[in-house]
Order: sequence, then structure tokens, then C-alpha cells
Amino acid sequence: MVASLMASRLTQLRQQVRVSKNDWIQRYFQWRIEAAPAPYQVALRPAPYRFLLVLSHMRSGSSLLTHLLSANPDVIGYGETHIEYAGAADFKQLLQKVYWQAQEFRSLRDIQNLRMNHLYAMDKVLHDKKFLSRDFLADEQVYGLFLLREPSRSLASIADLKPHWSETDTLSYYTGRLATLVEYAQLIDNPARTLVVTYEQLLDQTAEALATLQQFLRTPTPFSEEYQVMKTTGMKGVGDSKGKIKAGKIVRSQRQLQLNVSSDTLTTAKAAYQSASEQLMEICTRL
Repeated sequence: MVASLMASRLTQLRQQVRVSKNDWIQRYFQWRIEAAPAPYQVALRPAPYRFLLVLSHMRSGSSLLTHLLSANPDVIGYGETHIEYAGAADFKQLLQKVYWQAQEFRSLRDIQNLRMNHLYAMDKVLHDKKFLSRDFLADEQVYGLFLLREPSRSLASIADLKPHWSETDTLSYYTGRLATLVEYAQLIDNPARTLVVTYEQLLDQTAEALATLQQFLRTPTPFSEEYQVMKTTGMKGVGDSKGKIKAGKIVRSQRQLQLNVSSDTLTTAKAAYQSASEQLMEICTRL
């Protein structure tokens, strides 16, 4: 009885310490982020952040790309944050989320994660409604990384993810999103701050794609096709919960999907993909 009571009290004490520690860490980040009024600045840091937006569509391989990016010590992020951006000031929300969610604070050695010294803070945006305003895209601190995936596999995978959608719904989302991505690139209008890559290039031209990422982002550390599995990896609403994202590396084999798409739908999707690809490659840096 005494041993059981002591064990229970010890568990409660550990939980109290954990809650207090987590509260202190979040308050620390909040203070640094809010103490600097400029949207891209935080306290105790001389240089502003660059904000890296992975701009894509559902089932594009964006979860893989965000993991490859966040494995680099100069990039912090974890996937979709679902922030609705009305302006540059909302990037403060992004900093608060990524510094808490993209890192672990379990032991004393994790104290190094309190340093806010990354070059880039990253978010992934797959839906039009997340940008309540697009004006901030013209800011010099904002970088757009555009990821595309060919139509047949994209449509099949979206349909698998959204079984309640009709074929028309799936096509409308895919073609509409491609058109929006072109609009984003036109608003940024700077090849030094925009890069377009395809999922197929990540799989089949990996070395070249990773080298291009490093050159584009100007990171001292190169990118690797291996990455760390994070606490958010595979979490529904954050990224891919169906694929092989927990492998910790690029997996080139793909799961079987049935493609039940009409020829007319596929023709329309291919035309939209071709048009978006050509326009993005004219505007953006590319492989």
C-alpha cells in the first residue's frame, strides 16, 4: 500500500514537472517571438528569418519534401500548420508552432533546441483558403518552393484520400490548385525566391534535386535523402498518414492504387498540369 502510494505521488510529481517545463519553454519562445515587433524578427537574433513556403497540392509527395527540408539544420518546420495568413504578422504564429512542434524537449541535452538560429521557418500550404491575403508573398523574406506531381497518380491518390469526393470534385481541386500555384509564383515574381520541382524528380533525380535545393536556399549543410522521424510524422492533418513516410528515407516503391478516372478527366488534368508546369518553369528556378 505504501509503495503504491509513493509510486502514485512520484507519477504526479513527474507530470507536474513536465507541465511546468513545457509551459516555461512555450513562454520563452513566445517572449522572444513577440518582443520584436517586425514580423520576421525575434529578440536576441540579429538577422531576420526567411520564410519557406512549400506550395503544392494534396498527395504530391509534399510530406517527403518537408521531411527532407526539416532534416537540414538551417530549416525548421514539420508540415501543415493550418495557419490562415492574413499578412506577414501571422508568421509569428508559424514560429510559435514550429519551435514547439518540430523539436523534442525530453532531456537536458535538448536545451540546445531553445536556440532560434535557423535560417528558414517552413510551412506547407496545400489549399487556397489558407491565404486570406496574398500581399505578403511579395516580401523579400518569403520563399516559395513549388512541388508538382503528374496527374494520373495524383488523382488516384486524392480519390483514395477523399473517397466522399466525386470525380468532378477531385479534378476541380487539382486543376484549381495548379492554377493558384501559378498565381502565387507570379506574385512573388523572383526566380531567386521561387523554385519548382516535381515529385518524380525527387525520386528519379535525387542527387540533382537535393543539390538544387541547397543552391537555391544557400544552406551551408547539404540536403540528404535520409531524415529524422519526428513526433508529428504520419500525424493526420499534418502530412502523409498512408504512405511510407516513417521509413526515415526516400522510398521509391509506391503503394498500389486503382485509377478509376475517365479519359476525359485525365485529359483535362494533363492539360492543366502541362500548362502550370510550363508557366512555373518560366518564372521559377528549376532543375
